[in-house]
Amino acid sequence: MTSNDPNHAPLRDVAQSPEATARYLADVQRVLLDIGRNLEALALEIRVHCRDTHVEGDRWFDAWMRAQPVEKALKNVLHHVEGVTKGLEKSAYKRRAHDEKVAAVEKQRRDKALEKSQKKNPPTLQAAPTPAQSGAQNQNSGYGGPTSIYDLGKRESA
Repeated sequence: MTSNDPNHAPLRDVAQSPEATARYLADVQRVLLDIGRNLEALALEIRVHCRDTHVEGDRWFDAWMRAQPVEKALKNVLHHVEGVTKGLEKSAYKRRAHDEKVAAVEKQRRDKALEKSQKKNPPTLQAAPTPAQSGAQNQNSGYGGPTSIYDLGKRESA
């Protein structure tokens, strides 16, 4: 594809693969975490500067009160950056889960169709065994064996 192609979407290939999506989101998350660290450092510097900015006639808490809205705004931004990074990680997991679910749908539909066909056409029942056959069948089927784990030593091996 070329950049002149009207159908060109730069992230189409990334969106089609859960591994590529996870790599891309991890890269974006790294950038955001770096930005978050820079914003934390900036918030500390702004806090120190704003709280140290006194005007003549200020009481001891006036500079602190003027600094609060600025500090709160930066704290809010940092909170949102943290939320975005967590959301990116969650999105990568959800993308992979989507592909796994899509892969499982085909098998589930096949199993459901088989179940439905077995309901519509149940297997034919065999004729009832004679008493002599049922006695032989009970010995071979293993259902006449021990009923408790303490009876296992008394069981006859085949």
